[in-house]
Amino acid sequence: MTLEGNGQGVKLTKKDFVSDQEVRWCPGCGDYAILAQMQKVLPELGIPREKFVFVSGIGCSSRFPYYMNTYGFHGIHGRAPAIATGIKVCNPDLSVWVVTGDGDGLSIGGNHLLHVMRRNVDIKIVLFNNRIYGLTKGQYSPTSEFGKKTKSSPMGTVEAPVNPICLALAAEATFVARSVDRHTDHLAYVLERAARHKGVAFVEVFQNCNIFNDGAFEPFAGRPVKDDRMVVLEHGKPLIFGKNHDKGIRWNGTTLEVVTLGNGITESDLLVHDEKRPDPALAFLLARMDYPEYPVPVGVFRAVEKPTYDELVNAQIETAIAERGRGDLEKLLRSGDLWVIE
Repeated sequence: MTLEGNGQGVKLTKKDFVSDQEVRWCPGCGDYAILAQMQKVLPELGIPREKFVFVSGIGCSSRFPYYMNTYGFHGIHGRAPAIATGIKVCNPDLSVWVVTGDGDGLSIGGNHLLHVMRRNVDIKIVLFNNRIYGLTKGQYSPTSEFGKKTKSSPMGTVEAPVNPICLALAAEATFVARSVDRHTDHLAYVLERAARHKGVAFVEVFQNCNIFNDGAFEPFAGRPVKDDRMVVLEHGKPLIFGKNHDKGIRWNGTTLEVVTLGNGITESDLLVHDEKRPDPALAFLLARMDYPEYPVPVGVFRAVEKPTYDELVNAQIETAIAERGRGDLEKLLRSGDLWVIE
């Protein structure tokens, strides 16, 4: 139950968050699955619909605000974090979301993304990672794998890809998670965890672009192989994976290694996931695990508490008002060193 703008108690449903706009993504795009899970999760939060704002930049993912029946802002390329920061600082009671892609968020917007995470602004960031520029028809992006052949890299890209989870951890974001578009139950769980986190929440979603990079995640996220090639991070539980639940991740003193249970190796030998560790070093090691050497981890890498930027800024404003009274802009503009040009 929540309260709508008229003060009446109503039970919101997924339909309440579906806008009247025609969805214009390519048929079969992974964006549909992310949109559906977002519209499914928000009614469960008990937050009035008018308290949600979605902000985006430029790219396929950035059409997201049109399809949510909430407040929204389609901004400029890579600048959604700056716009979202302003919205949150001025309206602390709003649930502010940034929807971005690997091009928008990690290329032209990389600087803004880095700083909004280190500041711990209380906003939620969902990064659709399809490892390609889809809107502009298939150029390599910051997350395209080394050697990827595209229209802009016909001989294969010679750039090392950005690992978005490593970037978020390096910025010491207080909530860092990953999911997959077609793993809908897990995606809904991760989005709800992000929504309930106090502070910046960064969620990377492996999103299939079936037109320009189809099957990018199939080698490890496809239904027939995912149990053997992915590991689900669960707080307080050992890192176990495999169809037969017989493989795990162990710390060998210098790095992480894949082991098979049995022959003297038990669950007690495995690494137990701790998303609450203040030090992000172990989460960083997990983030660097990649197929085929390791299973690809999904879930919550890190969830810690720190003061938020918006709270600290507003506390300073209240302190200044208490000490000096409310400001007067006209008076401020006419104070200090003034001169007249004649």
